[in-house]
Amino acid sequence: MAYEISEIKKIGIGLVGFGILFSFLGVILFFDRGLLALGNIFFLTGVGLLLGWQSMWQLFTKKANIKGSVPFFLGLFLLFVRWPVAGIILELYGSFVLFRSSPTSNHFSNIHFLVDTDFCFYLAVVTGLLSKPSYIRFQSLDGFCNTPFSYLV
Repeated sequence: MAYEISEIKKIGIGLVGFGILFSFLGVILFFDRGLLALGNIFFLTGVGLLLGWQSMWQLFTKKANIKGSVPFFLGLFLLFVRWPVAGIILELYGSFVLFRSSPTSNHFSNIHFLVDTDFCFYLAVVTGLLSKPSYIRFQSLDGFCNTPFSYLV
C-alpha cells in the first residue's frame, strides 16, 4: 500500500467523529451541557492525535489564528460555566474563522472547515444541493469558490 494510516490516526479519526456526534446530540437535546462538553473533549483530543500535539498547539497559538482561537476557547469556557447556547455560538464562530482557508492562500495551506467544498461536489447526494444558484452565488461572494464547477458562477 502506498499510504497507510497509523493506529494513532485511526483513533484520532474516531475521536473526531465521536466529538461531532456528541456535539450534534447535545444541540439536538436542548443544549445538554454534558454531551456538548464530551463532544468538545473528544473533538480536541482527536484533532491532537491527527495533527500531533505540537502542530495542534501551533495551530491554536499562531499569531494569524488568534482571531479564531480566542472565541473558540472562550466558547469552550462558557460551555463549562453553564452557558451552552452562547458557548456553542462562540465556538462555531471561532471554528469557522480558525479552520477556513483565506482567499489569498493556496488550496492546501489551511485546514478546511470540516469538509472541503470541492469534495462535496463529488458526492451524489450533496451535488443537487450545492449546485443550486444561491449556494454558488454565496460561495463566489465569499471569495473561496475553487470548485471544478466554479465556471457556473
